Amino acid sequence: MIVFPAIDLKNGQVVRLAEGDMDRATIYGDDPAAQAMLFAEAGAQHLHVVDLDGAFAGEAVNRVAVEAILRQFPGHVQLGGGIRTPVAVDGWFDLGVARVVIGTAALKNPEFVKDMARAYPGGIVVAVDARDGMVATEGWAEVSTVSIVDMARRFEDAGVASLLFTDVGRDGMLKGCNVDATVDLARATRLPVIASGGVKGLDDIRMLALHANDGIEGVITGRALFEGRLDLAAALAMAAKA
Repeated sequence: MIVFPAIDLKNGQVVRLAEGDMDRATIYGDDPAAQAMLFAEAGAQHLHVVDLDGAFAGEAVNRVAVEAILRQFPGHVQLGGGIRTPVAVDGWFDLGVARVVIGTAALKNPEFVKDMARAYPGGIVVAVDARDGMVATEGWAEVSTVSIVDMARRFEDAGVASLLFTDVGRDGMLKGCNVDATVDLARATRLPVIASGGVKGLDDIRMLALHANDGIEGVITGRALFEGRLDLAAALAMAAKA
């Protein structure tokens, strides 16, 4: 199981939001590339980066910060936030991004996602962000009438690498990961699932690792790392055992 330390970008700074609310951002640093290197020094080989401003704008806003991370981080960078066109996808892969996360466009333009999955086998991750079991879009500002399971099943045979499931109500709140909902989604689809939202400590990593055989590919964690509630090296060691 992969542990993805998260770097969320807002105005070029490293932040975490509470429940996806841009007005409830906590700033953790102003040098994203340096933060990426700290994660690498702790043993991380994978990194999850989100251009939060881009998620609302529908295009890259924190490009300079992302490019700096790509230059410094020696492992695999998974990037999301406002990536909604083939040109944007091509551009990020050309710069060295390992995987691109597509959320809003996956709901509104599924054929685009399928085209990109064919063009970049194993490189496209579909974000299934949920509020009360329904898919949230536009930087989580809107809630659709599509269930997370229905959304996931649209891409089972499309060649996407995995699903990224976030319980928006828990994201950045340190309430604990919604393990049950994540495992239920993994069991309901043939695609691997990455858990996100609410991780508060090593117990979340342990519980998810127990379900690696159910299709849990990885877990994303941010605030718990920044606030010292989760030791990254310990999390990586526990996940490796799975």
